[in-house]
Amino acid sequence: MRLVAGVLAAQPFDSVLTGDESLSQRPMLRIAQPLGYMGARISTVEGHAPLRVEGRWPLDAISYEMPMASAQVKSCVLLAGLGADGYTQVIEPNGQTRDHTERMLAWFGAEVNTKSLMRMGVLHPWDFRFSVMLEGPSRLRARDVSVPGDFSSAAFLVVAAAMLRGSDLQVDGVGLNHTRTHLLRLLMGLGAYLKVDFASGEGCEPVGSIRVRGERELVPDPEDFPPVAGWGPNGETGSNVVRGQAVAKMIDELPVLAVLATQVRGGLEIRDARELRVKESDRIIAVAANLHAMGARVNVFDDGLRVEGPTRLRGARLRSFGDHRIAMAFVVAALAAEGESEIEGAEECVPVSFPEFFPVLESLAER
Repeated sequence: MRLVAGVLAAQPFDSVLTGDESLSQRPMLRIAQPLGYMGARISTVEGHAPLRVEGRWPLDAISYEMPMASAQVKSCVLLAGLGADGYTQVIEPNGQTRDHTERMLAWFGAEVNTKSLMRMGVLHPWDFRFSVMLEGPSRLRARDVSVPGDFSSAAFLVVAAAMLRGSDLQVDGVGLNHTRTHLLRLLMGLGAYLKVDFASGEGCEPVGSIRVRGERELVPDPEDFPPVAGWGPNGETGSNVVRGQAVAKMIDELPVLAVLATQVRGGLEIRDARELRVKESDRIIAVAANLHAMGARVNVFDDGLRVEGPTRLRGARLRSFGDHRIAMAFVVAALAAEGESEIEGAEECVPVSFPEFFPVLESLAER
């Protein structure tokens, strides 16, 4: 909805976008404001869908500094910039978020420029801004596109294999865009066995295979778990913390990362993750509730949570909260738990992003 709103904002007609109950709870003012600056008129219902877009051609080019990291908001503004007169710039507050839109637009012939904007007197090495600029109006050219496998979907299988002793899994044809694969860096920092091979070929996205074995205890290594990457030891709590830029780059993987934390020596703490509260569910509350039900020790913060580990999980009745990523994360937890688990609503919500999740999982368990 956010991306399509950017496209429709530059059209000479009005549109109305609506969706299911979950989508209608997502905040839309974060796109309505920059699109309004560009000359479109966006109406919401108390900040949510249905979304009425009164388009205009051409739009006004703007320079927009986002108040919080969001690849969806960035992409919305860039897509609107295709129909704007001049240079549209989006400045990301804490480094680069996923860049699929920039890559795709450049692949289709748009003029896209990216660069880092270092802050003066930064307190943390990951505290820098990132600029994306696009010249419009743009005329795109037709091209063939090969869409790689979604890393965020593959992440559930990769984490499951890393958690379960005796596992040996290879996932082929998965996207290995560096703005999406921070989870792999974190797993390596925890001592997991991982091998990543990039495939040759042309395209706008890097693709390859991931092999993971469940043969090692997950123990953070201070040398391979560097604070510069957005995670590392917290001197105040003694916990290993995921924060800052790393959170923005792993936002969809955080629920299953919290599950993984139950099997990590010393556990993990996730901070700077308030965005989790406005996903398909409040993912901080959802993760904490289900982990508590399975016997894990969890502390909840306004912007994240701390999960103690290692913990022996037990089977339990769990809730999906109508959220596909919560459901899949706790399927992974159930695989590692002692006893049977039941996840309410999982079969209904998982197909939102991974329709073949359960058949794939069953095929792996049979091997």
